[in-house]
Amino acid sequence: MKPSELFTEITRQTGLYNIQAIDNIPSIMQRGLLSNQEAAKIKHTSIAMQEVQERREAVHIPNGMALHQYANVYFDPRNPMLYKRKDENPNICILKIDRTILDLEGVIVSDRNASSKYASFYPPKLGLREIDFELVYAANWTDENEYVYYKKKSVKCAEVLIPFVVPFVYVVCAAVYDDAAKQKLEETGFNRNIFVAPGLFF
Repeated sequence: MKPSELFTEITRQTGLYNIQAIDNIPSIMQRGLLSNQEAAKIKHTSIAMQEVQERREAVHIPNGMALHQYANVYFDPRNPMLYKRKDENPNICILKIDRTILDLEGVIVSDRNASSKYASFYPPKLGLREIDFELVYAANWTDENEYVYYKKKSVKCAEVLIPFVVPFVYVVCAAVYDDAAKQKLEETGFNRNIFVAPGLFF
């Protein structure tokens, strides 16, 4: 069984997700979804949090590359990063990425936010059995226990890491917050289906 098939068997999901500035879509259509290292070479709009990027810069995947050499996607987009960027809802979109990226060579999965010092990294077939998908797909990450809260928050951001680039061919569709955001995305020339889904955002 391929990792992508195992993913659907375990989660009943068919896609992975990237939270992206609409301004970057023309570049993504041309170059694909780039790693931080590759994106730094071109003009782009970053919605990443600087303090998180500084932590990620120091991470090196065991038996792999530096974290910033991987393009990253989430299992669930309705996560702490999207919450942190809720004021940017009119300017961002959520790209759905085909599950078959899990089958690409060199792909790694993390059982929580890859910048966490508690993160573990696995080849997809092993990692998909290690990730707590009940927490990943939970409606929220709140908890009265502070330790449990931070664990839930981190696991909610479990990632798939793809070496260097996710080619645009793997982008299935996009979700946006409202009709104005849809129009903005359409004006970039985005040639996939666009869904207005305010409930997906915060």
